[in-house]
Amino acid sequence: MAVEAHAPPALARARVGNGLRTGVKVIDIFTPLCFGQRIGIFSGSGVGKSTLLSMMMQADHFDKVVLALTGERGREVRDMLDDTLQDKLDKVVAVIATSDESPMMRRLAPIMATTIAEYFSSLGDNVLLVVDSITRYALAVREIAISAHEPPVSRGFPPRVFSELPRLLERAGPGRKGKGSITGVYAVLVDGDDHNDPIADAIRGILDGHIVLDRAIAAQGRFPAVDISSSISRLASHSWTGEQRILVQSLKEMIFRYEETRDLRAMGAYRPGTDHILDQAVHLVPSIYAAMNQNIDTPLVRNPYDELAKLLKSQ
Repeated sequence: MAVEAHAPPALARARVGNGLRTGVKVIDIFTPLCFGQRIGIFSGSGVGKSTLLSMMMQADHFDKVVLALTGERGREVRDMLDDTLQDKLDKVVAVIATSDESPMMRRLAPIMATTIAEYFSSLGDNVLLVVDSITRYALAVREIAISAHEPPVSRGFPPRVFSELPRLLERAGPGRKGKGSITGVYAVLVDGDDHNDPIADAIRGILDGHIVLDRAIAAQGRFPAVDISSSISRLASHSWTGEQRILVQSLKEMIFRYEETRDLRAMGAYRPGTDHILDQAVHLVPSIYAAMNQNIDTPLVRNPYDELAKLLKSQ
């Protein structure tokens, strides 16, 4: 099997599989995933991206977990393997290139991890591929390209970066018909919390959805610090039932109104009774935020909608 293989032809792929539960409540309700989906976790540094990845790797639905740690600190590597994945080491394959490695090694780590995931998928396994982070892969490609005197075209990134990203990311997803799937979760480190920097923008256009972590939410002590209004799963309709879709859409509308009027309410300009949706939002959203709080030591939730239903009935 070639290390730098091509993605399966589009018409040879199977369809995206059924919805799956990660055990992370805010993801399973608002941005649910499917087998064979590729999603990015977009975040600045220190907002909880690696912790969220660790929580998602606890899911029991996958036959194999392939982890690529690219450009990470050596201490974090040992912590993740010993603390987070200790109970799952029998089905985990880790490919590691720490930040002190050469750019060639940092570039090869996600490629090799994807090749390993393709091998298990060809055997019929449903594989979870986690890359932390795809941004550091892009930075390694930039270093290599600039050392070869390729001209930078967008914020210092040469064209090679933007051609290699889809070549790598398209290899994940549903496998060939009759084979397994690769569910890809990619950490995207945004430059200066700018979610529209060239690399983040290019990756967002390739993947099947994005989960945005917000520093302001983390500062409020809410973890995972997911910005519900800015996050989207393009395959959510494959996971939701009709009732769940209607419920989630109404909750997202309330959350949007609640956040949109935060300054207005802080100034005392909000008057109950003038806006029915806002009245509901003020009453419910703080409880929803509290219910979505979850840390790495919290047991994973198998049916978050039951918990959400109990919350809404109690209000």
